[in-house]
Amino acid sequence: MIQFSHVSKRFDSSYEALKDISFFIDKGEFVFLTGASGAGKTTLLKHIYMEEFPSSGEVFVCDYDSKYIKQSQIPYLRRKLGVVFQDFRLLNDRNIFENVAFSLRVIGKKERDIKKKVFEVLSLTGLIHKCFHFPNQLSGGEQQRVCISRAIVNDPWVLLADEPTGNLDLAVSKEIFSLLQTINSWGTTVIMSTHDLNLIEPYHYRRLVLSSGSLISGGDASVKPKFSGSFL
Repeated sequence: MIQFSHVSKRFDSSYEALKDISFFIDKGEFVFLTGASGAGKTTLLKHIYMEEFPSSGEVFVCDYDSKYIKQSQIPYLRRKLGVVFQDFRLLNDRNIFENVAFSLRVIGKKERDIKKKVFEVLSLTGLIHKCFHFPNQLSGGEQQRVCISRAIVNDPWVLLADEPTGNLDLAVSKEIFSLLQTINSWGTTVIMSTHDLNLIEPYHYRRLVLSSGSLISGGDASVKPKFSGSFL
């Protein structure tokens, strides 16, 4: 489903953010992406939703190839992905229902379908009773649940969570992680970046470990030939 093949990313001649990265992530996996701040975790995730492109090498996501994808195809790729950010990025002038409904409106879903799907997702994430509150009326953990609701409302095949517990205390972090595990149990591939090794230590999911832009663990043994089956 996701493959990096010898991916390097240079932002200028003196800074190489990713260095010859290769790995494969299969459908339905839960994978931790770990490393210190500045190791390259966010840059790697941006290559999956193709906000960034390799300076060399290729990224394959759901049958899309970073080398050949057209700009007009990127929105269709992103409809198959959900992204959760550390800093929430909620629309503060809209209530929780409207924040979650936004992406469905962008792709032209009918209003009755939007209402049904948003209430369904907010029920799953434990926020149905807060649907008409605004972001500034919620705790940090509740705001992150809104972000997760927004990320899964399109039934993505892949959920990318970029330091989703970075601003939360340990108890709330465990709740958010448990929610990500539930989403993974539905068959969704989950990639969670984190530098909090204490949080993930009890779990035995595969880890991709980055250090100064290099993949030092979890990658080479997992690489498979480029996939050719259709995911679209």
